[in-house]
Amino acid sequence: MPINSSPNLDDALLRLLVCPRDRQTLEERDQHLLCPSGHRYPIVEGIPILLLSETPQTHLEGTRSLQMGASPETNPVPLPGPARGEIDPFVQHIIAATNGLLYIQLVGKLTDYPIPYLRLPPGGGKRFLEIGCNWGRWCVAAARMGYRPVGIDPSLKGIRAARNVAQQLGIEAHYVVGDGRYLPFASGTFDQVFSYSVLQHLSKENARLTLREVARALQPTGEFLVQMPNCFGIRCLYHQVRRGFSEGSDFDVRYWTPRELASTFRATFGSARILVDGFFSLNAQISDVGLMPWKYRSVVYASEALRKISGVFSPLTYFADSLYVTGALKQ
Repeated sequence: MPINSSPNLDDALLRLLVCPRDRQTLEERDQHLLCPSGHRYPIVEGIPILLLSETPQTHLEGTRSLQMGASPETNPVPLPGPARGEIDPFVQHIIAATNGLLYIQLVGKLTDYPIPYLRLPPGGGKRFLEIGCNWGRWCVAAARMGYRPVGIDPSLKGIRAARNVAQQLGIEAHYVVGDGRYLPFASGTFDQVFSYSVLQHLSKENARLTLREVARALQPTGEFLVQMPNCFGIRCLYHQVRRGFSEGSDFDVRYWTPRELASTFRATFGSARILVDGFFSLNAQISDVGLMPWKYRSVVYASEALRKISGVFSPLTYFADSLYVTGALKQ
């Protein structure tokens, strides 16, 4: 199917969207979304690209998505989605980049999608937003727990794969190419916002901009759960030493102290608690251990054991590599 004959945008998704520049309603017309002020956003293969072209992108894929939206006729025809029982080729290729170096031996060898365990209560139909969803693993997890997920990511390639995976697994989810700093959703749209291994790659200024947008998009008393790196974690300290404790640039990880995380989130949302996600890594999930080579399983099992111990011995929190910040919006 040529890209310039893209399907129409899903009506249920269109009702959620607003212009990321001025938050006015959007109308679909000629494979674009238009707001009353004349802002225009392309739709490629039924996927809206709601990035701001005048704003420097936080990831190279954002720039590529804008280019693909501006000249859809020059883009190759997309490959069909994976057949039943097959793994999406994009996921096969990107798995170590999205899930971490402990997954590197799984590149091209996945036999199942590593869908993680989401540390949230059952959704009960609540609307869930994931910032930086890429191929949608956490949105799948959320849907299986009863949430109504929406994923946003600057990568059109990632969003294509997320849609393929959701369709293949029978999951109902919506996906948008967009920027967490300029969320294309009306204020108070979501009950739960989640992000994992994403805000850590932004400058601290851009991370704070994203958090302010998250607070706007949350309903009153809506909740958030965001994974961030701890600068005192053993593995995190190793990487900071390697780069001379520089702040980092581009897609480098930025490291935060637990105190800095707590104060930043409380200033934005009015509440924040720090929980341990894991040790020795920023991405490994105990739910994926069966997919990993034996030499990595001991690392994941040790991380999970220390995480549980940290629940009764809180000083361990300061040495965890991966932290969750959680709380509810207070107004």
